Amino acid sequence: MSNASIRQTEARAGQASSEDRELAIALKSYEPDTEEEKRLVRKIDFILLPCLWWMYILAYLDKGNIANANAAGLSEDLGLSDNEYSLFISVFFVGYFLLEVPSNLVMVRIRPSIYLSIIVFVWGCIVTGMSQAKSLKEFLVGRFFLGCAEAGMFPGALYVLTCWYTKNEVGKRFCIFYTSGCIAPALGGIMAGAIIKSLDGARGMAGWRWLLLVEGLITVFCSGCLFFLIPDYPHNTRRFKPDERRLAHVRIMYDQKVNVVLENSTLTAFQALKAVVADPKTWLFLVLYNLNGTCTTISYFIPTILKTLGYTKVTAQWMTVPIYITGAVSMLIFSYTSDKMQDRRWHLSLLHLAPVTACLVSLFVTNPVVKYIMMCLFVGGLYTALPLILNWASECISFPNKKRSVAIAFINTFCNLSMLYGSFLWPSADAPRHVLGFATMCSFTGAASILAAVMPLIFPFLPKQPGTKAERDILALAASESQTSIDENRGIMANNITNIKRLLYDVMTRQR
Repeated sequence: MSNASIRQTEARAGQASSEDRELAIALKSYEPDTEEEKRLVRKIDFILLPCLWWMYILAYLDKGNIANANAAGLSEDLGLSDNEYSLFISVFFVGYFLLEVPSNLVMVRIRPSIYLSIIVFVWGCIVTGMSQAKSLKEFLVGRFFLGCAEAGMFPGALYVLTCWYTKNEVGKRFCIFYTSGCIAPALGGIMAGAIIKSLDGARGMAGWRWLLLVEGLITVFCSGCLFFLIPDYPHNTRRFKPDERRLAHVRIMYDQKVNVVLENSTLTAFQALKAVVADPKTWLFLVLYNLNGTCTTISYFIPTILKTLGYTKVTAQWMTVPIYITGAVSMLIFSYTSDKMQDRRWHLSLLHLAPVTACLVSLFVTNPVVKYIMMCLFVGGLYTALPLILNWASECISFPNKKRSVAIAFINTFCNLSMLYGSFLWPSADAPRHVLGFATMCSFTGAASILAAVMPLIFPFLPKQPGTKAERDILALAASESQTSIDENRGIMANNITNIKRLLYDVMTRQR
């Protein structure tokens, strides 16, 4: 190594050491809930949330437009059977499963503004290309790579939120972010109705092809805008002033009860994955999230189910809108009450009872109006519970940061595997009652309600110490650093007491 390289390395090390000292001083002097912090949180809300919200709108539109396309004639034009259409849905989640955890591991090392905008651009190009696919094989390839590209979006966005918001703040933001999961299908229904009605047959292209083309091009355009708008992590974002960055960084450290040594200590990718797998809480949240996630497969069939209730293919697109608006309103209400009461357990248990009720009524009632209302209730409860589960998981598996990142992706990954079988629960031959689908959803959401209620009773019986040596080493280092800090403070106090005694002795001597 040359002398110049050595000097550059030493300079960077000195700068890092100086920044750590400043960070440690800021952490010691930090006071929560100041006016300055409240202004900062409002600024984060104004900058970060809209970017992630719109990004998930794009992701949901582009992965879910197959439902609108199918109601507009995709299966008929390509001669697809029920199983082949379900395969279209399932293959997306194979790609999603393979790359979700690796994607979040990469994102920990790369600025979100770069990484997230790139994957948005890639999946926009894939959807645009799918509009010209001519065969089942071409569509399957497109859907697989669409899943690969979108794999990093949802868990990556959730991880970024946990880097900017405290435990008392993040629940409501999770749900505000996830309202996009309800707004997107509603917006998708509006767009699909308008595009298919106005462009069906234009230039010899079917309306569903125009739908994929228009939505794909919109995504490509938005990816360029997002590159300039998305803030990075608190310690390196360019969208905030230096004092705002330090405050944003310190308040998360304070909330997670970590010091500078712990903040700088990290796990390797393999260690983080091993720590997640070894943590029993991961598997409890994975089962709970999987029970919920299986039921969300209904979203790929809602327009088709509405057609069986007597609506035309265009009207069925419009009628999806009130269903998802109900879900968005429910999320805003119950995310607020969940954060206000600092409760996840009973909110999740009660929210899962709503789809249980909706499924039971749908199984035994044939009136189209009643079934439509029950679908609104189903989505309102199910979709509100989903982000609260991940929020609860991020609170219980909060440190180290890389472990939290992997845990979110790991839980979400296995949830998406449920789509592989969940997409086969709604065969057209089962219409209009859909006994298989509604009976399965009823049992799954009932089990989720029970599990959410009993999980806090299970937690005290789980091991108190981390399951891997790497985690234990980090905690031991933290304990050592904390003891050193205590010893230093004691030494300072002892010196101060000695100086005070000397000062008093000198004063008394002079008075004599």
